[in-house]
Amino acid sequence: MKGFCERNFNSKHCCNTCSNSPNRVLGFVSSEPGSSENKVSKTSLWSGFSLSAFSIFETHGEPKVCGKKGSNGWTQAMKRVMNGGSMRRFQERVLGQNKTGISSSTSDIWLLGVCYKISQEGSSSDSSDGVAAFVEDFSSRILLTYRKGFDAIGDSKYTSDVNWGCMLRSSQMLVAQALIVHRLGRCWRKTSYQPLHKEYFEILQLFGDSEASAFSIHNILQAGNGYDLAAGSWVGPYAMCRTWDSLARCKREETELDNQSFPMAVYVVSGDEDGERGGAPVVCVEDVSRRCFEFSKGQANWTPVLLLVPLVLGLDKVNPRYIPLLGTTFTFPQSLGILGGRPGVSTYIVGVQDEEAFYLDPHEVQPAVNIRRDDLEADTSSYHCNILRHVPLDSIDPSLALGFYCRDKDDFDDFCDSASELADQSKGAPLFTVTQIRNMPKTASHYDRESDSAQLQQDGSFDAENNAEVCTQEDDWQLL
Repeated sequence: MKGFCERNFNSKHCCNTCSNSPNRVLGFVSSEPGSSENKVSKTSLWSGFSLSAFSIFETHGEPKVCGKKGSNGWTQAMKRVMNGGSMRRFQERVLGQNKTGISSSTSDIWLLGVCYKISQEGSSSDSSDGVAAFVEDFSSRILLTYRKGFDAIGDSKYTSDVNWGCMLRSSQMLVAQALIVHRLGRCWRKTSYQPLHKEYFEILQLFGDSEASAFSIHNILQAGNGYDLAAGSWVGPYAMCRTWDSLARCKREETELDNQSFPMAVYVVSGDEDGERGGAPVVCVEDVSRRCFEFSKGQANWTPVLLLVPLVLGLDKVNPRYIPLLGTTFTFPQSLGILGGRPGVSTYIVGVQDEEAFYLDPHEVQPAVNIRRDDLEADTSSYHCNILRHVPLDSIDPSLALGFYCRDKDDFDDFCDSASELADQSKGAPLFTVTQIRNMPKTASHYDRESDSAQLQQDGSFDAENNAEVCTQEDDWQLL
């Protein structure tokens, strides 16, 4: 894995304006009082209580007229509490340990393929520069959270995704990062001293909360109808990955290649059909090539590609043997992070330091906002976060999904080299493997509903406790 840091910064895809932020960015590195010391065990009782409490006040549509004025006022007051910071802190303490800021560790921080050096003692200036650059990068990633007050989803009365949409929001963040890298480069930063790119606003517009926005919750749910996605229901990583595959296919059919809202092929990495129990998921180069050719409608042999790798790495917790491997994936220049989080609570994990995972949290409730692509003065502050949150990697839910973006064939080949090297270091338990061709031709039934339904039964749900036992041995792999 040596040389990843240098390769990333010298990448041909990296813009030339990448630079460290001013020292004032360090003001964002703060810690909530007591957050790092508070240790609360996660129990089904408290988790169920918190989720039930939130569900009582979820906005499904226009509020009914209440005959008792006092009762309505109490309800509105409770809604403000549930959506406010105090309730959020309560939820974090109940559902799991939450830390903010940066620890005292001097280990390197890896954020989506970029390495930030945290210097040893005696080099405080260099350390500050590294931390400042990391915070600027972190706060430039697009944050997509719960929203309230948008148009009703389909025929339902849901005008908010509070308490059930965190996996959808986490997946939106991962795809938004892929689009940022594709259109603006990995070195793009949102700064206050430079004009924002038009492409930035165009990307945000795609994730608005209306049917007019290509990747809105409305359209995601419609595309995921075949995987039992519905407003108000919870979804796991596997169904989420398949839904994005379906949505990308729909958008490809609707528009010409040069005018694609989703300008890349999507490939969901699945298990080897020849494995007795599925085995580790397999990136098949032949399959990826075919998917790119189909995406281009026969006009190109290779296109940009988004790789999604759904995994189940244990029962109640991630098997410890996989923790170092998960951390190493963030050193890949193609890394888009992890869809996952604490059990029952999905987040978007974007970086690691030692065995701590930095993440963006979609559980903040904000009013619906629809950015217009031509409004270059729009306030986009609600799409970014300056608070550094992190959790131990060994505390995340074992049902998760990795994401990678490869710009071209050379970039994909580099990814395959890194993935193969990681598999060789896994001591027989890789996250996934790479092969040129499959041992047996893949049949159409691999993608049919019957095959997917079997996996969906094993797929963990988020925003609710996942009580289903999905395998009989902790080291067993699921057929993905």
